[in-house]
Amino acid sequence: MIEQQQCLESLESIRDYIRLCYSQMMQQKIYFGHGHVSAVDEAKQLVLAALYLPWDADDLVLDAKLLVVEKQRILAFMHRRIMQREPLPYIINEAWFMQMPFFVDSRVLVPRSPIAQLIETQFSPFLRTGAVNRILDMCTGSGCIGIACAYAFEEAVVDLADISVDALAVASINIERHQMSEQVSIIESDLFANIDQKYDLIVSNPPYVDKKDLAEMPQEFHHEPQIALGSGDDGLFLCKMMLAQACDYLTDEGLLVVEVGNSEVHLMQQFPQVPFIWVDLAEGGNGVFVISAAELKPYASLF
Repeated sequence: MIEQQQCLESLESIRDYIRLCYSQMMQQKIYFGHGHVSAVDEAKQLVLAALYLPWDADDLVLDAKLLVVEKQRILAFMHRRIMQREPLPYIINEAWFMQMPFFVDSRVLVPRSPIAQLIETQFSPFLRTGAVNRILDMCTGSGCIGIACAYAFEEAVVDLADISVDALAVASINIERHQMSEQVSIIESDLFANIDQKYDLIVSNPPYVDKKDLAEMPQEFHHEPQIALGSGDDGLFLCKMMLAQACDYLTDEGLLVVEVGNSEVHLMQQFPQVPFIWVDLAEGGNGVFVISAAELKPYASLF
């Protein structure tokens, strides 16, 4: 990157630093996969966040001149993002999911699941009609999926389960941030080990990256907790354990929704007889299946 002293002496405005950040991201060939897909949008959010300004701040502020301490903070953020390849949400401690902000840090994955598209439609047409009383977000991480489900199903009790105490600490922050403590609870559990309820809906974005993909991921992903990414050679170690047990924790008409990403191909190859429904996601994304308790039960012993 350009020398800090040169930046401090030559650049004056917020707009100057957005342009610098944009240029450096392009020069260093930064990978964008944790929120923005555009270098200019990410550069703008990084600079504004360093100044404690919202990402959608009025463009009129962009020509404001900066104090030296403000310039230094921007440059420190740029160093973390561009030179250390740290995902932007970890630097600013915020990620958006379903148009809502969530606190994140390196204890959890950055929210990005296409399951959001299903939550927006209350899992229609896959979830049976009628009241949804209890929902489980398995492998919850930041809690974004379960909390979003609580917004979508206002009468439902929602449990957020994870084996990681660190992840549950972040989920607790988000429960408080969204004022959901009366509707949403956390459970420390290795999959279903500490679960003692039946659910109308179980949703999960578990670790699912296979060994090959994990080794080839851009550097940004290696800042994320590895326990939340990899799941054996085929990426399905945890998914298969979940499939073997899920019927015991679903109501008779309950629905299981799981994201397995690129490991979709391994699941279809290994279990072609299982009637998974692979969701066609209109806004992009792949590898999300749904299956009802009744459809899964005859095959549970296969896993």
